[in-house]
Amino acid sequence: MNTTPETLFEIQASEPRRIFGSVVLGLLGTLLIYTALATPPRDFIFLLLLFVVGIVSLVAAVRGWRAGARRIVLRSDGLFDDLGAPIAPLDEIASVDRSLFAVKPARGFLVRLRDPAPRAWQPGMWWRVRRHVGIGGVTNGSQTKIVADALSMMVADRDKAPETLTDE
Repeated sequence: MNTTPETLFEIQASEPRRIFGSVVLGLLGTLLIYTALATPPRDFIFLLLLFVVGIVSLVAAVRGWRAGARRIVLRSDGLFDDLGAPIAPLDEIASVDRSLFAVKPARGFLVRLRDPAPRAWQPGMWWRVRRHVGIGGVTNGSQTKIVADALSMMVADRDKAPETLTDE
């Protein structure tokens, strides 16, 4: 018997943004390493910095490409990745913020958790640092908006106190 809750909505990467993001990071890493080899700076620290940032850029390009193939799933019990790993379980979510000044990914939203969670990062898709989860980046903006609105409504329904009748 399948006990996994039904998928309500999914967020996936926009293929052109996924390609563009990975190519730009890959080109940056390649250019930095080429610069370090072709015209090495006199100071060893700068040479080392060029190599390290170049390698980190190449690793981020590969991780971003792989992460973009995954999906974020909204179920009745919260946000999960397409393999079922929890991103932000509903019972841990304190609020959802899509405001202009929220520190959030592009075309995305911010989820505030009640308790700190382990750090995690899927480049271009989502990140989690302590009590904050950012959803978005290379994702489809219309999908993230729908998921943010649905998640906000789910949190509001969960937190709604039972109404009491009063005589006025």
